[in-house]
Amino acid sequence: MNRDLGSPPIRILHVVGTMDRGGAETWLMHILRNIDRHSFHLDFLVSTTAVGAYDDEIRALGGRVISCMGHANPVKYAQKFTQILREYGPYDIVHSHIHHYNGYIFRLARQAGVPMRICHSHIDSTALEAQAGWLRRQYFKLMTYWIDRHATLGLGCSEVASANLFGKNWQTDPRWQIYYCSVDLTPFAQQVDAASVRAELGIPAAAFVIGHVGRFQEQKNHTFLLDIFAEILNREPQAYLLLVGDGPLRSTIEQEAVAKGIGARTLFVGSRPDVPRLMLSAMDAFVMPSLCEGLPLVGIEVQAAGLTAFLSEAITAEVCLLESLVTRLSLSQPASVWADRILRSRQQPKIDRMAALTTIQDSSFNIQVGVRELMQIYRGVRVGSTSKKLGTLDKALI
Repeated sequence: MNRDLGSPPIRILHVVGTMDRGGAETWLMHILRNIDRHSFHLDFLVSTTAVGAYDDEIRALGGRVISCMGHANPVKYAQKFTQILREYGPYDIVHSHIHHYNGYIFRLARQAGVPMRICHSHIDSTALEAQAGWLRRQYFKLMTYWIDRHATLGLGCSEVASANLFGKNWQTDPRWQIYYCSVDLTPFAQQVDAASVRAELGIPAAAFVIGHVGRFQEQKNHTFLLDIFAEILNREPQAYLLLVGDGPLRSTIEQEAVAKGIGARTLFVGSRPDVPRLMLSAMDAFVMPSLCEGLPLVGIEVQAAGLTAFLSEAITAEVCLLESLVTRLSLSQPASVWADRILRSRQQPKIDRMAALTTIQDSSFNIQVGVRELMQIYRGVRVGSTSKKLGTLDKALI
């Protein structure tokens, strides 16, 4: 990574909710671990005072975790955000991951003189937005207007995620582009003793294990996942459901599992740092019936692990790199149909796991590719590739 040793590092402030384990947050940690930290300095602004799972590692790698509370009070948030930019900056780039709220963040960052403002869309929330009330819909309209007005660059993790924040004609604006988030694939090359991992989890060695990794929130559709597993368990008494993750709906889903009579076979193991290890050893199939997504990196990881995956059609087909491993099913289909397809997959020949990993390594989802592309984007603020655009956009602040 060649650089001018006399140049100060490019300073980037990433704006996130919290640095706990999740798709976007884990990707950001892959970036932080692999980026040239002499040339790029990354800080993380969070909207909580709670300790995040990645906070200590961020600090150990030279970054800072900065708390900025007050989303519910825009005036206080503006004061705190502006104070942080003065105290911890100056920043060359504000790279924000708060979806619609990005609009307000970029308005503030532009007023503070931050030259590059990158809007990152990690999800297609169209399905959830359709259920919103009138006032909430007005908020979405204002924020998307401010994103268009104040962002200098937009990165979408998929086509549908791009359209959600940048508009259906996003491809006509050179500011908006697809950027596939990426995965550190090193852990997927390890050899794992499946029997010992299953014993650690209390799962019999011969059990048929359905796996899922995701935050317990509405979009992940855990209730339907329980329905699917109940159907599987009726036909395969040796089945288990392994749920990895945490979130606000966890206790509700735990209660639902008990109510459906599947609580004893449903394992809630919380947020864990060893997801690749669990995929390689404890899971036989992966099921993700999400209501909406951007492009879930866990869908890439399961293919790197050589696992058969069953995803809802609400998840973009861009995630399917190995057609032999991924089946997309409609959420309009009953749980019994999902269960049929999942159970039939046991009869299919096993794929060569290392061949699957090689395919993912050769794709845009390899962290080495992702870091290289992101550094090129960040360097644009120094080489002046966005100067004309910035000058045009900064004529007025509305």
